[in-house]
Amino acid sequence: MEDDAPVIYGLEFQARALTPQIAETDAIRFLIGTQSLKYDNQIHIIDFDDENNIINKNVLIHQVGEIWHISASPADKGVLATCYNKTSDSKVMTCAAVWRMPKELESGSHESPDDSSSNTQTLELLCHLDNTAHGNMACVIWEPMGDGKKLISLADNHLLLWDLQESSSNAVLSNSAALEGKGQLKFTSGRWSPHHNCTQVTTANDTAIRGWDTRSMRQIYYIENAHGQLVRDLDFNPNKQYYLASCGDDCKVKFWDTRNVTEPVKTLEEHSHWVWNVRYNHSHDQLVLSGSSDSRIILSNMVSISSEPFGHLVDDDDLSDQEDHHQEEKTKEPLQDSIIATYEEHEDSVYAVEWSSADPWLFASLSYDGRLVINRVPRALKYHILL
Repeated sequence: MEDDAPVIYGLEFQARALTPQIAETDAIRFLIGTQSLKYDNQIHIIDFDDENNIINKNVLIHQVGEIWHISASPADKGVLATCYNKTSDSKVMTCAAVWRMPKELESGSHESPDDSSSNTQTLELLCHLDNTAHGNMACVIWEPMGDGKKLISLADNHLLLWDLQESSSNAVLSNSAALEGKGQLKFTSGRWSPHHNCTQVTTANDTAIRGWDTRSMRQIYYIENAHGQLVRDLDFNPNKQYYLASCGDDCKVKFWDTRNVTEPVKTLEEHSHWVWNVRYNHSHDQLVLSGSSDSRIILSNMVSISSEPFGHLVDDDDLSDQEDHHQEEKTKEPLQDSIIATYEEHEDSVYAVEWSSADPWLFASLSYDGRLVINRVPRALKYHILL
């Protein structure tokens, strides 16, 4: 019987990097990267057994520095990318690399090894994404629908498009673009759109959001002051191709229609500190998660701008033809936007929230003190959406 109670897992190190294992759609699995200055950093592979409400973990040694960002290949369960700190000549650089985990750990294993700490394994380095000419890596983003051979890295003010060769042991820089302008321009984050045949990427730098066409590497839209302070994160609505969510240090989550970027479509002002993360649910795009330095995760029901404003899937075309519908159709009001739940199991800044790729009702959050919490959408709402 499923239970709405959270399941908590504590790492011994600080951590800020979390990703669902996207290519794994059967097992509920998340990967966490640690940030320790003293010890070898680790990747924790977290398998959640939802029947028994328990977490099984495996730990891999990440031989290089503290992990600032982690992302899993959309096509290969065993492959992931990290951005990590490396010190050379007393300068700290943030580099990026693509890794493979040991074969036996690629799929969700459900035995619970009690002495898992003793048999720690290492990651196999597939290739570095060489950034010596471009600066510090902020993040690595995979082409969402692809074969796991295309990825983009953001390094200082450079947008770099990479092709991974056969066996992923070599990365070739196939295209790039740079931010032009006054001052020290630096990317903070980016997302690859799953729409438009995966030809669009959006990036955040300072208070601005920009859209790019990956074929020409030209800018296609620009939201100058998207947030009052630094933009921290972005996410695309998986079902509505022009809709984008953003969040930032002005404590707000904003929703945009990239065809008209003069004003956000909606703004949420529920957090009391910086918002680090925003994520659309992959199956039910009215469900939006945000995580913040106020130690809270907020689950919002953004039904009015979802693909199901009347409780069922609606095309943009349907809405414009609405006038032709019968009178009784007019009485059907869109459902109201609301805050569904606020989760307060964390005591430190929540740096990451991610939906599971295997279970649309389940998500994980990670705070800086190394606490991972697995939570579910409240059952009443789940049945309300499904029935």
